[in-house]
Order: sequence, then C-alpha cells, then structure tokens
Amino acid sequence: MRNLYAIYRKEMGHYFLSPVAYIVVGIFLVLSGFFFNLTLGAIIKASLEESMQSMQFGMAPHLDVPGLVMRNFFGVTSFLLLFMTPWLTMGVYAEERKGGTMELLMTSPVADWEIVLGKFLASLSLFVIMLLPTIFYAVYLFLHSDPAAPWKLLLSGYLGLLLLGSVLLAIGSFASSLTENQLIAAVITFGILLILWVIDFGARGATSGTGALLQYISLTRHYDDFTRGVVDTSSLIFYVSFTLFAIFLTLRAVDSMRWRRA
Repeated sequence: MRNLYAIYRKEMGHYFLSPVAYIVVGIFLVLSGFFFNLTLGAIIKASLEESMQSMQFGMAPHLDVPGLVMRNFFGVTSFLLLFMTPWLTMGVYAEERKGGTMELLMTSPVADWEIVLGKFLASLSLFVIMLLPTIFYAVYLFLHSDPAAPWKLLLSGYLGLLLLGSVLLAIGSFASSLTENQLIAAVITFGILLILWVIDFGARGATSGTGALLQYISLTRHYDDFTRGVVDTSSLIFYVSFTLFAIFLTLRAVDSMRWRRA
C-alpha cells in the first residue's frame, strides 16, 4: 500500500503542475456552467408559457422545472465528458514512455498493479475535483426552486457521473498505455468512447441477440437510468465490471512493457 500511495501522490502532483489539467478543468466548468444557465433559462421560459396557457383553461401547471433542469444538466455533462476525458488521460502512460521515466518506474520495486491502480485513482481523484464545483449549480437550484429539486435525483445523477467517469478514465488509461504519443492516445480514447456512445443507436428496438448485446454495452443506455433518479443494480454492475475490465487490460499492457524490456 505504501508503493500504491507513492504512485498516487506522484500522479496527483503531476496533475497539479500540468497546465493541461487546469485548461481541461477550466473549459469543462465554463461549458457546464454555460449550458446549465442556458438549460435553466429555456425550461423556465417553457414553464411560464405553460403556466399562462394553464391559467387560460383553468388547469394547474405540471411542468417539473427542477427535475427537468437537472436531468438535462446531467445529460449535457456526460456529453462534455466524452470530449474532456481523452485530454485528461492521454499522458498517464504515454508521457512517461516518451520521456523514459516509465522504464525507471518499471525497474523500481513496485508491482504492476500498484502502478496501474495508483495512476487510475489519481485520475479519478482529479475527475471528482473537476465535478465538485458543479454541485453549486444543484445547491442553487435547490435553494431557489419551489418545489425543490429531489435529492434522490441529484444523488443518483452524480453517482451516474462518477461511474461513467470511472469507465471513461479506465479506457483512456488503457489507450495511453498503448503508445508514446499523447495525441494518438487521445484520438484512440475518443474513438473507443464514441463507438461505445453510439453503438446502440442502430439496435434500438431490435429483438435479436446481437441487438440486445449492443444495447447492453452502450454507455449511455445505462447512464440514462441515473439521470431519471433510478439506481439500477444491473447498471451498477455494468459500470463496475467495465471499469475493472479496462483496468485489467491496462495491467496487461504495462506487464507487456516489462517483458519487452526484459
């Protein structure tokens, strides 16, 4: 565990010294704030129009403004992560391989699983730090809406973001372990994530086994449940299993570096 913590601390220090991390986090927060305000304004406008129409016909308005805002916000945030994650993970292994520090790390008394897990936990910590400021959007909505946004929806939405982010980071780390070029690692990561993002579009409504499989491995299909306030056990198992599988592939890639060096 001491070696694991050493790797984790080293990676966290690297993130805080890297301008790329600050740029990516900054762009993410600016875009997420912009789309939150845009979504909030559009839904409030729609709510006012519905209220006016309801008053004309003597009906009570039924538009759930807080719930709609948060569901749309979680949807937009997940889409932003599709573009932000490759830049966060592109240098996890590629930068060290190019700089030659990966060979020094491989010769140190550190197990492969400690290297892989330490780096993954560091990237996950940065991801959590990136998400934390967005909680203020939810707090603002909770304090200024009546009825307030349901806590169940907020908690399940952020749980979904955390699980989705874990998968994206694990895949990005695996892609970074395959090359010495950070740009190539980012492109490979984005390509894999994009395929998993849209893989079920052509299979929706299909009854065949292949169609069901494509729908099951889609990242967005399982994420949609969390944005509706539903924590499904099968979705939890899917994200955890996918994350562990990507970490396992990364471990095998790091192990192959050791064999090639030998």
